[in-house]
Amino acid sequence: MLKNRFFWIVAIAGLIIDRLTKLIVVRTMALTIPPQDIPVIPGILHWVYVINDGAAFGILSGSPLLRWLSLLASVALMAWAWFGRRMPRWEQIGYGLILSGALGNGIDRFVLGHVVDFIKVPFVYVPYPNPFPRFIWIQFPIFNFADIFINVGIICLLIGIYRTPDPQKHPN
Repeated sequence: MLKNRFFWIVAIAGLIIDRLTKLIVVRTMALTIPPQDIPVIPGILHWVYVINDGAAFGILSGSPLLRWLSLLASVALMAWAWFGRRMPRWEQIGYGLILSGALGNGIDRFVLGHVVDFIKVPFVYVPYPNPFPRFIWIQFPIFNFADIFINVGIICLLIGIYRTPDPQKHPN
């Protein structure tokens, strides 16, 4: 465990954050139709308690395959960190974040049969250059911290790819 300690620290911290925030939402907000919408920063960030029985953007909605994919990904990441090589720090952080997200949503799928989502960004600005610079509005799906951790983990892995020195260019 010590050879990839940042992996384990990040994975455990991320899982705790994900589980605590979902617990707070489930205990303090009502699951209603339409969902209760609480503005944290009006027009920018809202809490909205919804359930999702699919993956990102509702893909594979209702499929029991998702719970097994979450479990498989989690076990594979843990085995790799435990038995594999010592990873560079950016990889440890990236894979740790991905594990925390996979475990967080996987626990929801096994225990509840769905994932608890609650973070709503009402509209996202996307620059649209043609024919004149302007912005278009995109309604973004509601998500949770596990989803954030998975995406930030992927970004960390990409950073790690570009920060890892090429051994042929930098011989010892």
